[in-house]
Amino acid sequence: MQFRIQRIELLNALSKVSKAVSSKSPLPVLTGIKFEIIDGRLILTGSDSDITIQTIIEEKENILEIVKEGAVVLSSRFISEIIRKIDSEFVTFDIIDGSLTKITGDNSEFNLNGIKSIDYPKIDLNKTGENFKINSVLLKNVIDQTIFATSDKEARPTLTGVNFKSSVDTIECTATDSYRLAKKYIDVEDNLVFNITIPGKSLNEISKIIEKDEVIDIYITDRKILFVLDNVFIQTRLIDGTFPDTSRLIPTSYDYELNADSRELLSAIDRASLLTSESANIVKLTMDKENVTISSSSQEIGSVEEHLTSAIYEGEPLNISFSAKYLTDAVRAIGSNKITIFFTGQMKPFVVKNKSDLSIIQLVLPVRTY
Repeated sequence: MQFRIQRIELLNALSKVSKAVSSKSPLPVLTGIKFEIIDGRLILTGSDSDITIQTIIEEKENILEIVKEGAVVLSSRFISEIIRKIDSEFVTFDIIDGSLTKITGDNSEFNLNGIKSIDYPKIDLNKTGENFKINSVLLKNVIDQTIFATSDKEARPTLTGVNFKSSVDTIECTATDSYRLAKKYIDVEDNLVFNITIPGKSLNEISKIIEKDEVIDIYITDRKILFVLDNVFIQTRLIDGTFPDTSRLIPTSYDYELNADSRELLSAIDRASLLTSESANIVKLTMDKENVTISSSSQEIGSVEEHLTSAIYEGEPLNISFSAKYLTDAVRAIGSNKITIFFTGQMKPFVVKNKSDLSIIQLVLPVRTY
């Protein structure tokens, strides 16, 4: 294998595929990135067996010049650092002995021990299964508005991902850790029926890779899902198991309603939570038609009370306690200057919405403080 490539082009590609590489993989070969020159293309692949990211660079003048085909697996950590720090517009790769790879720039030469490509797992990235298209910006928004509500506890694996459930022309995207819930509805042109749960960690990496407004091709099979973004392929396993039915958690009618300015609410919560313990982080919302206040108190630390001057409350007086972090995450995910919080009772889940965009719903469970 021998080729010459523009350093910045290679660095951008490495930054993508390295996201799928785990430094703690039990298989040493999976701590590396596979370089393969074939059919006038440089193919870079990174994988930790759960998620695989592959990017393709076509041979093009002043970008990539291929001398000889071949393949090798190079340490993700070291090759990324070498290409980042080498001071040269172009770099040359040459396998000089087995898997020993020489990497040269204008004034630098590195000899990096690699692993034979035959030891790298065979990964099927074929475009098969149910197929539909989605706008990249929309997908990134869906991820950002739901992923924070996934669970980080492996005891219930299905809750560590976001559930995508499609029927007719709508996809319902849901995440929950059993204490809060984030739901986003998106319209699609394709009439598909599926119910899958995608690992939150994989969605997080996909969100990082999306850089521009483009169409993403998605292919779904029984065990995996493939995202195709121009010259980048991202494939991840699906989580086994049935995602819980959360439809019954969302109230269909409400007895109390609070309309608030998002920035004022977030600032008040932030200040009120200053005097809470990091483990509890519980604040109290007290509402009547005259006053809306957010407060917290601790015998060891002290107390604080914040008045929401622009908030409008409708309903009988109500006191409700909740996690400051959970409501903060929910309000930020809504992404609107004005939000509405609907309540059905002191110890019942409450819902955060933007009345001008009903495609997103945030639900938070209150906390008993007595």
